[in-house]
Amino acid sequence: MAESEHVADSQVARVALTPAAAELIRRLSEEHGPLMFHQSGGCCDGSAPMCYPLGEFRTGAADVLLGSLTVEGVAEPVGFWMSADQFERWRHTHLTVDVVPGRGSGFSLEAPEGVRFLIRSRLLDAPG
Repeated sequence: MAESEHVADSQVARVALTPAAAELIRRLSEEHGPLMFHQSGGCCDGSAPMCYPLGEFRTGAADVLLGSLTVEGVAEPVGFWMSADQFERWRHTHLTVDVVPGRGSGFSLEAPEGVRFLIRSRLLDAPG
């Protein structure tokens, strides 16, 4: 799959944000500029979505773009990338990015905020 290929069908949203996650993204984008997410599927911190300044994490053929998240008050959509291996296991799920109290990864931008991003998942809705 090419780096720029978007895996979501035009009719199916694969990723969304809770209001708390959108608010944190607004704050982070004011401080750091355009943002992106990547979820690797590794152990420990790698199993949480990681938020980076756009372009700081290099994506490639081993990554897929699940969606571009539009956040009110943020100029550029926030891309949500996932490793292709993990996508193969999660291809039938809808992901919601949320925020909870706790220590995030040292590499993810929310780490100093005393919160961390996490994923809530459910099966994709069956086509109508």
